Amino acid sequence: MTTRRETIKDDTHFWVLKLMQDNPGMTQRALAKELGMSLGGANYCLQALVEKGWLKMQNFSKSHNKLGYAYLLTPVGIAEKTALTGRFLKRKMQEYENLKAEIEALQKDVALAAPANQPETIK
Repeated sequence: MTTRRETIKDDTHFWVLKLMQDNPGMTQRALAKELGMSLGGANYCLQALVEKGWLKMQNFSKSHNKLGYAYLLTPVGIAEKTALTGRFLKRKMQEYENLKAEIEALQKDVALAAPANQPETIK
């Protein structure tokens, strides 16, 4: 059983790897904004993924923009992103099923509570 902290960490790693794969030149600031986290948090996460060997940081040293970096997924990073995607999808499917059951139960409650001569307001 995974803890809530591990789930949040998994989700964060999933989204960072997904965004970096889709946008390798994305800045840390843009990443932080997209994920709703601090710039320091984004930097910490990226460095952790580089240390794990999931991301490779490439510096464009000949560029006039000295802050120009690209974050590229390594083969290990691609494999880990695939595993994270599977776990993320499984969790989201379970959340969907739970939410669907809750909505159905609430609809039944509303139908039972509504007077018989009034039309149902929620469908």
